[in-house]
Amino acid sequence: MSASPPSVSPTTPPAARAAGPVPTQADLLDFVRRTAADTRLIASLPLDPQGRTWVRLEGPGGSEAWLIGWPPGTGTGWHDHADSVGAFLTASGELAEYSLAARLPTDGWKTLELSEGVDRKRRLAAGQGRSFSHHHVHEVLNESPDRHAISVHAYYPPLPRIRRYSRTGQVLRLEQVERPEDWQ
Repeated sequence: MSASPPSVSPTTPPAARAAGPVPTQADLLDFVRRTAADTRLIASLPLDPQGRTWVRLEGPGGSEAWLIGWPPGTGTGWHDHADSVGAFLTASGELAEYSLAARLPTDGWKTLELSEGVDRKRRLAAGQGRSFSHHHVHEVLNESPDRHAISVHAYYPPLPRIRRYSRTGQVLRLEQVERPEDWQ
């Protein structure tokens, strides 16, 4: 892992990246922290007033990394990153993360009733971030009514799939499983 911030490379396939030691959650968090400190890179992201924008970055050790712009009021919806660990950090603005402090079954279910007390909320102002383990279920939102946010994300291994959920009260329902070919 180099000490300098990554270069923007929206077309470099993961297999073509230089492999190194398998990055840990701490490595990914260090990477997103260093990358978010690159003010020139952060300022280079084109922002759209209607939808999220993103640019793929060179992550450490073959990880998948992204610079993401969030217009006011946008979010991801509930999802997880399957078998990948990850980290993200707010580079500008503020993001909210809603997550579940419970380990969910990884497969074989469509609807779960969540126990009381599993909900967590974090506010992540510029310079704040977090790492997370496999199967971390969350949603990330820019709740500002008038200000964009920008964040840096990294995942290892590169995302094999994302599971998307809907939530009504304490009921979580698996709605869709996306694979990398769905994002092309």
